[in-house]
Amino acid sequence: MKVLRWLALLCLIWRSFEFYLPGVAPREYHKGEVVHMKVNSIKSTDTAIPFDYYSLMVCRPSEGKIKSEAENLGEILWGDSIKSSRYVLKMQEDVTCQKLCNTKPKPDNVDKKTGISKPVKKLKRRIDDGYRGHFILDNLPISEVYIWEGSDKGLYYRRGFPLGVPGNKTHATLLNNHLAFTIKYHKPEGLPGWRIVGFEVVPYSVLSSVIDSKCKPGVEFDPEHQPVQPLKLSKEEAGIVLAWSYSVKWVEDKEVAWSSRWDHYLRSSDANAANIHWFAIVNSLLIVLCLSAMVAMIMLRALHKDFNRYNNPENEDEAQEETGWKVVHKDVFREPAHASLLAVYVGSGAQLLGMSFITLVFALFGFLSPARRGWLMTTMLVLYSVMGSLGGFTTAILAKMFHEQSWRTILMTSLYFPGKVFGVFFLLNLMLWQQGAASAVPFFGLVGLIALWFLVSVPLVFFGGAMGYKRSIITNPQAVSTVPREIPEQRWHMKAPVTVMSAGAVPFGAAFIELYFVFSSLWLNKFYYVFGFFAIVFLILVVTCAEISIVLTYFQLCYEDYRWWWRSYLYSGSTGLYLFFYSVYYFATSMNMYRVPSIILYFSYMGLVSYTLFLMTGTIGFLSCFAFVRYIYAALKVE
Repeated sequence: MKVLRWLALLCLIWRSFEFYLPGVAPREYHKGEVVHMKVNSIKSTDTAIPFDYYSLMVCRPSEGKIKSEAENLGEILWGDSIKSSRYVLKMQEDVTCQKLCNTKPKPDNVDKKTGISKPVKKLKRRIDDGYRGHFILDNLPISEVYIWEGSDKGLYYRRGFPLGVPGNKTHATLLNNHLAFTIKYHKPEGLPGWRIVGFEVVPYSVLSSVIDSKCKPGVEFDPEHQPVQPLKLSKEEAGIVLAWSYSVKWVEDKEVAWSSRWDHYLRSSDANAANIHWFAIVNSLLIVLCLSAMVAMIMLRALHKDFNRYNNPENEDEAQEETGWKVVHKDVFREPAHASLLAVYVGSGAQLLGMSFITLVFALFGFLSPARRGWLMTTMLVLYSVMGSLGGFTTAILAKMFHEQSWRTILMTSLYFPGKVFGVFFLLNLMLWQQGAASAVPFFGLVGLIALWFLVSVPLVFFGGAMGYKRSIITNPQAVSTVPREIPEQRWHMKAPVTVMSAGAVPFGAAFIELYFVFSSLWLNKFYYVFGFFAIVFLILVVTCAEISIVLTYFQLCYEDYRWWWRSYLYSGSTGLYLFFYSVYYFATSMNMYRVPSIILYFSYMGLVSYTLFLMTGTIGFLSCFAFVRYIYAALKVE
């Protein structure tokens, strides 16, 4: 009965969430009701450094005070800065042209040497760097719409709009100071009012004097056939007055309902992206099947033959031959060098794996949709802290087995990985502060991160460590001799640099196609929401890491090299090194960064991601080999 009650409670909780997926509750607007538009940070794929929208010479809210929306930790880290705007929109009321305001740089805000206006120079630089504006209406991001001319024709939605047209040697930089909004709405059945299901924009550059004279409500205004507004850096242009305007068109969309309004944004930039995902899955599965078949053939035939040779009393003479993995049975469980550090690495990897698994489950159930801004990052941070108990428990179990039981080892688990990440993050944050970036975490945000680390994660790591130390020690199936056996000279293809570097290529090869979409989400400002594909690729990655580590460990033992502890970790852990190599390739082929702070930011973050993958995949390989080695030596009969 208790089980049924718990199931009923879980069902009620699940039902309570259904109404809010994919992120917010729907809202109905009545005709003439004001719809508030908000502005977000300006972002560019060429710099990867977001800035506050109001850091530019743009129109501020008419009431004078800018209202900031409450942000979670994930939004701050991602560089979102959502604030109120001056735009006034009313449900189903079209606007032919509405002047927003005029902006003019302050006379004293000029470069004393050149006489050039600093606000104009900053605005021009942001345009030349490819920055895009990001507005929000009813929790929908603004987007430009293009027609896809590929094999599957359709509409392609690109987030945001360009602040202008970058200049070059032949033409000046142009400012997009007129925005033509198209807002789509849908009539829900049985409910009063309408719901917003689309938010599109077409930016135009219009000469400010034209806006001042021709932009009036109720008067037809064609921004496409008007003189453009250039931005020039000169003393004469230091006092330039810029006019800003917009138009609004409401369009009823009977096909798109509120529940599917995010579908356009979640599509990949390629029309055949789904086919690419499936191709990646099939490619990965083929690699896994081939590798699994090889593992099965090698292990079943080789191990079965070995067991018959070693355990059959009729083959005593053959069993006494000093070859094979049996002869190292008295050394295979000898404690490795730096055993406590290995326990820390495995515990850190277990903590990351626990966080990744639960985050992926939440994502598959739709709790981390793009409509919930910042939730993915926030969830990962919270879950990593909570999974500290798993990291501490894993470290304690191994440390006790290695006879390295001490609270110093548990302390290292709580500080080693997060300390490295926070150190790099803090230095990058100082650089972002100096740049005035919106993604620079403020002082109280850093205090919150430190509090989450030391008040949640560290105590839970020690709690898990205490639970691990209370458990009985893991006994090895074979005794360890007092004198280490001499390891024979290894062939070149079995030496550590060769085997470690070649091992990481297999798991990476099974997952690298999906990495393109993940990288596009991280650095090209695209949505990534195909968590079903990602879950399959993640599962394939786990299987390949386990299999390749087991195979190479078996061959290593056959060559009478019993130093498998660290090698089993490095075999699959080298996948992280291949990820960093891929990030270099992606930077050279897909990115257009040329400013030093942006390059430092890119490679620093990719270094942290690669190191994180190293810990996760290395832990998978180690735990798989640990179970495998214990299994084969437990089945071995030794006098």
